Amino acid sequence: MSLGGLKSLALQAFSPRPTITEKNIPDLTGKVCIVTGSNTGIGKEIAQILYANNANVYLAARSEEKTRKAMDSIKAAVPKSTGNMEFIRLDLADLTTIQKSAEEFLGKENELHLLFNNAGLGWPEPGSKTVQGHELQMGVNCLGPFLFTKFLTPTLIRTAKNSPKESVRVIWSSSSACDGLVVDNTFMDYVKQPEKKTVHQLYCTSKIGNYFYGVEYAARHKADGLMSISLNPGHLDSDLWRTQGALKHWMLRKTVLHPVIYGAYTNLFAAFSSKLTMENSGTFVAPWGRIWQMTSDKVKAVIPKTEGGFGTSAEFLEWTETQVKSYL
Repeated sequence: MSLGGLKSLALQAFSPRPTITEKNIPDLTGKVCIVTGSNTGIGKEIAQILYANNANVYLAARSEEKTRKAMDSIKAAVPKSTGNMEFIRLDLADLTTIQKSAEEFLGKENELHLLFNNAGLGWPEPGSKTVQGHELQMGVNCLGPFLFTKFLTPTLIRTAKNSPKESVRVIWSSSSACDGLVVDNTFMDYVKQPEKKTVHQLYCTSKIGNYFYGVEYAARHKADGLMSISLNPGHLDSDLWRTQGALKHWMLRKTVLHPVIYGAYTNLFAAFSSKLTMENSGTFVAPWGRIWQMTSDKVKAVIPKTEGGFGTSAEFLEWTETQVKSYL
């Protein structure tokens, strides 16, 4: 980690009050939203807030049983909503299933206003892989969400053409782990040779990948009217820490972790803030809703080589496209 990364990490950890919460988002009647990883944690909080404001919310997750329990819990907490909730099975660790998940949604809806790519995991057992043999964090945090988004993009574009400017948005959940790894001309080695890296290095790699998606998707779809934002939801007491051990989890809860709903507030800022415009689409959002200046190595990584940058984000996107091509 660089000195700049340490500074960025520290500054993100001490956040001002959220400016967009469940108390001041607009009525979402008629709006269609997908939240991945929504049967627990941040995703469930996002889904509940959207549903409470009358949106049609699709909860996309692997476990139907857990998701339906989450839906029952949300309905009990928000009995007066005029919105709707539906379950979509989504297994991000198996690329062969992603098209079916997208088609299930597309068979029910002609519009999609907000896509929260919230699902993810961190620090699995070393050597853990997806069904297709990709390093598990890269598969679940990057390849699966990218392919899912790719299937939904035509609908997002169509929705944007018939919606208020800058209101249709794709949100990529990254992390403060972006600051845990310096991006230089060796970054793609972490992507292509994961067996030589630690689990933590690979987690950081996948979260940098989410930031790259935010930038590259914004660049490719600006003309279509689509907004693309990546974010660090914050240091939260979520299920992400379930593999870290009871003692470590307890210590973190007592020191640096915040209630999960604050991660939802970061997402609400990304979804609704008027400070995010087509001109700064592709930006990174820090807790609990701040436009964030990335460290110099990340800035250079998203600048094309022809303009003096590393061109890393474009290279990562090209690699991703190659990995998912067979499943389109």
